[in-house]
Amino acid sequence: MNHYSTGADPYDAGAALGRALRADGLSPGQAHLPALSAEKRDFGEKSARICAAEYPSLLAEIRGLADGLKMPFSDLAAFLFGIYNFPPFQGCTCFAAQGEGGEVIFGRNSDFLTMFEPYDASFHYTISGKHAFVGNSTAPVQIEDGVNEFGLAAGLTFLWPVVKKPGLNAGMLVRYLLEHCKTVREAIGALREFTISSSQTITLADRHGGMAVVECNAERFEIIIPRPGERFVAATNDFHSAGMREYRCPCADDLQSGLRYRVARAALQSRTRYNLSFAKDLLSGKFGFLCQYDRSLGADTVWSVVCLLRQGRIFRCEGNPSRDEWREDFRLNFAPLP
Repeated sequence: MNHYSTGADPYDAGAALGRALRADGLSPGQAHLPALSAEKRDFGEKSARICAAEYPSLLAEIRGLADGLKMPFSDLAAFLFGIYNFPPFQGCTCFAAQGEGGEVIFGRNSDFLTMFEPYDASFHYTISGKHAFVGNSTAPVQIEDGVNEFGLAAGLTFLWPVVKKPGLNAGMLVRYLLEHCKTVREAIGALREFTISSSQTITLADRHGGMAVVECNAERFEIIIPRPGERFVAATNDFHSAGMREYRCPCADDLQSGLRYRVARAALQSRTRYNLSFAKDLLSGKFGFLCQYDRSLGADTVWSVVCLLRQGRIFRCEGNPSRDEWREDFRLNFAPLP
């Protein structure tokens, strides 16, 4: 997994990242990007215009990234804005739980195609005027899971888009929340203001004990909070709120989203006390199927993350947690608890 630090001005941060990716031989190209059809180019162009109005600093960063990569902006926009709207498959598991001593635990497995593993990256962002954060992703600019300096964690799982329209996709939404919000309540309020393009769940947790799963797409927005008597939320690649069930895709569940959801909930229900060891064990598949993919079929859990939000600690496994090592990440300076 590659590590990059970016900061200061959005355009300059994007340009520096683009140069670093190109130097590392990781510039997007025809060898690993899907064909940029006329539909994708039109989608990217329209989405970029929306991004300019709703998240201008991100668009500036994308322009810098394109220049650093020496890649046409239109090609990069078609790729980045289309990632969750023209997806290769759906994967990932998220949970948040109120742990021992009031600790708030956030965890996520990232499941993706093994052919893209060389492009997996962990970023330390310190853009001027925005919250610093550490986040992980399979593509630049957009973020799939992360935690910011104020102890807000966010992670996505995505779904096949039954409906879609130009706008901001799942990874861009997670990125915005980490850069601008401190609490789950703030994050939910911010999400409501965006033109959302893709279909996803976003699991949220903060150091004050707030937690929720937002299920949303281009047409609807629903919030799931812990059920009575429970101190956790969980999400995989399906909608579970009554309001979103009509947007479930009838496609094949190749990565066992239903099974992963049942395993995660059953493990969380079986405990009254949650700690770091439990979180690692859950993501490592010790309570049932969560990451035990047949790698020879081309997909696997490619990284895992556990964050202890009150302590301000981040742990990441850069590989499949059933066989690879967990390490602590010390890059982010957390703000003191109020």
